Amino acid sequence: MDVKMTTLAGKDAGKLKLSEAIFGLDPREDILQRVVRWQLAKKQQGTHQAKGRADISRTGAKMYKQKGTGRARHSSARAPQFRGGGKAHGPVARSHAIDLPKKVRALGLKHALSAKVKGEQLIIIDDLAVKEAKTKALIDALAKLGLSNALVIGGAELDVNFRRAASNIPNIDVLPVQGINVYDILRRGTLVLSKAAVEALEERFK
Repeated sequence: MDVKMTTLAGKDAGKLKLSEAIFGLDPREDILQRVVRWQLAKKQQGTHQAKGRADISRTGAKMYKQKGTGRARHSSARAPQFRGGGKAHGPVARSHAIDLPKKVRALGLKHALSAKVKGEQLIIIDDLAVKEAKTKALIDALAKLGLSNALVIGGAELDVNFRRAASNIPNIDVLPVQGINVYDILRRGTLVLSKAAVEALEERFK
């Protein structure tokens, strides 16, 4: 498929042919959901942990004799029912990651890209280079393109000035093509790809 390409200044830069196998699929929500779940589960920290009765620093001696007190039978003061005792069945440090085949992950990225094309939320820019790292100038340029909530994907090496200028703009995320992922594509309204990013993606999925 052929799509219009623009410059960062909003001028026409001709057309670019996109691969139907990457940008022309019929998006499947189930695939996208599986990949997003996989990403978020992998991202979850999982370092929360409560102290069990074995972790409590307290004597393990029997609280009082077994018989003759008229009170309930108890042993260690580390038991969960006592104040300062261990937590019963508390959270433990663990990985929340789930398995997802590489082919499904790759398919998810294709479906996310195709969803942006289908929703007319994809903009191709010929080059993301700017002369100066001026945030105000970049905000004005993005406003002319109608971009207030977008993910911008550059080539393998992002232009330093562009990255610096965009670093402080709310709701604008900038990533090199190596960092492109389904979750970030879907959480922003518009996807902006540089020509170099498109070429890198097509090379990646050959």
